[in-house]
Amino acid sequence: MTVTVNDPLVRFVDVQKTYDGEHLVVKKLNLDIQRGEFLTLLGPSGSGKSTCLMMLAGFETPTHGDILLNGQAINNVPPHKRDIGVVFQNYALFPHMSVAENVAFPLTVRKINKTDAKKQAIRALEMVQLGSFADRRPGQLSGGQQQRVALARSLVFEPQLVLMDEPLGALDKKLREQMQIEIKHIHENLGVTMVFVTHDQDEALTMSDRVAVFNDGIIQQIEPPAELYERPANSFVANFIGETNTLCGEVLRAEGRECAVKLPNGAEITAQNVIAGQSGARTSVSIRPERVQLSEERPTATNVFEATVIETIYHGNHVRVSLDVAGQKDFRAMIRSGNIHADLNPGHKIFVGFSENDCRALDPISA
Repeated sequence: MTVTVNDPLVRFVDVQKTYDGEHLVVKKLNLDIQRGEFLTLLGPSGSGKSTCLMMLAGFETPTHGDILLNGQAINNVPPHKRDIGVVFQNYALFPHMSVAENVAFPLTVRKINKTDAKKQAIRALEMVQLGSFADRRPGQLSGGQQQRVALARSLVFEPQLVLMDEPLGALDKKLREQMQIEIKHIHENLGVTMVFVTHDQDEALTMSDRVAVFNDGIIQQIEPPAELYERPANSFVANFIGETNTLCGEVLRAEGRECAVKLPNGAEITAQNVIAGQSGARTSVSIRPERVQLSEERPTATNVFEATVIETIYHGNHVRVSLDVAGQKDFRAMIRSGNIHADLNPGHKIFVGFSENDCRALDPISA
């Protein structure tokens, strides 16, 4: 089988995984991973994302289907023969070895002589800005530095693919954000294919070329971050990626790409008809908080409601406002601090407006 540079590096073909023979953790997964891309597998605990990574790494075996690497099935290929680097959340560094020895370990396993292995290890450490730490022990490093060592170890043998399983989960917020950018820059500089597992939505949006959103063993949507955030395919994605308002109701009219939705209090919304269905169907309308306008005077937006301010929380660069809208008391607006032109004190009456292009009628939220 001839493989070209345009072919995917990795293919999951009808892959399923069960541990007990009854419940599928991964359900008929078909996924192509392109060469050189940064793909994030995102989802809640138990959604199947880490199981997919472990099957690709070789630490788990598919119950059904095939995983192809460079066009060749690797279901029965042991992990150390897959040419794949792996970074775990707990770093898995050897405490009795120096930093350089830890990084060189994959090379010694591959029978590279000590002199060449040390040179390659130092080069990999310089890649993560730790060249001067070669002789230290892991216990003498901070958590962020240990994570860099683990990353250097995964890169030292120049693998075609690097897998990362929640590698930043143990770091504090500031260091985590620094490492996100650093890993992204390393990816851009090396051009190596990276697959990253996380349950952190912000992390996925920050780092990825594409994000695959998992739930219940199925990819719900796979898109570049902006597409995923702006145009969620269903209510699970809309609620899992970022923050959103959800107004549930019944489709009154469906005309092409638009529909009218009647809320329980009788009010109507005009929205994009994504998967809402025809007249009479139940639907949930999703609106991002930053798309909501607040004003003292009735705005010119397509959808306008009278609302009552419940709570205002100051976040520095923006203010988060909780409102009672159409009988729903957890409706939220996010306003930049310099763009506030209304009284946002609790109990104040105000107008809420948003465009039909900023709200999407999706499948109904499950009870």
